Amino acid sequence: MARRQTFLRWGALGIAGAALIACDVPQPVASVKTPRARPSVLAETQLRPTSEASAALRSYLVQVQAAQLKQGLLRQDGGGPDTPFTSEMLARNFERIVFFNEYERALQGRGGESPLRRWSGPVRIGTIFGNSIPPSQRTADGSAIRSYARRLGQITGHPVMTFGTPNFVVIVASEDDRGEALDAAAARVPGITPDSLNALRSLSRDTYCAVAAYAAGSDANTYTAAVAVIRAENPSLLRLSCIHEELAQGLGLANDSRDARPSIFNDDDEFALLTRHDALLLRMLYDPRLKAGMSASEAAPIARTIARELTGGPS
Repeated sequence: MARRQTFLRWGALGIAGAALIACDVPQPVASVKTPRARPSVLAETQLRPTSEASAALRSYLVQVQAAQLKQGLLRQDGGGPDTPFTSEMLARNFERIVFFNEYERALQGRGGESPLRRWSGPVRIGTIFGNSIPPSQRTADGSAIRSYARRLGQITGHPVMTFGTPNFVVIVASEDDRGEALDAAAARVPGITPDSLNALRSLSRDTYCAVAAYAAGSDANTYTAAVAVIRAENPSLLRLSCIHEELAQGLGLANDSRDARPSIFNDDDEFALLTRHDALLLRMLYDPRLKAGMSASEAAPIARTIARELTGGPS
């Protein structure tokens, strides 16, 4: 089941292509004005009635979560004795997840090989809630996003914060207000236009969340902006699992692999929350010995060395 989706758009100064899926950013990206400073959490206070479509989707997703939990999926333990992995397994999973694209274009088709891509500047995460989201859900999800952002910064050693003008917007919205939230994100983040977010406007029922990362600067392998969309209709654990995967994928862990275990970067949905294995992937991605733009073959010997160091494996 396609629970989570990820794709990259290139900016006007990049090469037409994609790390997560390829697509072109409408011109002119460079002319987008820098917005005035705004709070990291952007929300309207007026609630709207829920549509029949949104209510039906919520009912469906509640059933999905219940069925997955009944099957022993959506684990929250981070892996254990039943999910051992070696340094070689970690290095191999790193290669598959970092150097291959999940999608080719606009959430369609399987992607091919790509160079290492990540952020070089600080990641400033802001949240936009749709008008239909009740205060209790805004409070819970906002707290979860802020807490996880701090954790990502600690894991990677890269500045990840939830204050300042956002360049990574997390949208929590329903079918009824996702379009407005996407327009608000485009207005707030330099290098993003409303048209560049079109792939996130219409999601299939089985897509619970998605993220688009952008390289709109002079370096085609350096992320400058990202937008994640999380369906508000998801029940609490599915929403939290979306927060965990989409924010991590937006940092550069772009692909999924059926061989990665224990991992949220696997479409089997065994794990809901970031695992120890996944935290090590993030540490590897932001290790200064690896450089943005490296190919899989260039990075492989370095990645194996780092994986051995992190797991205590043989040198």
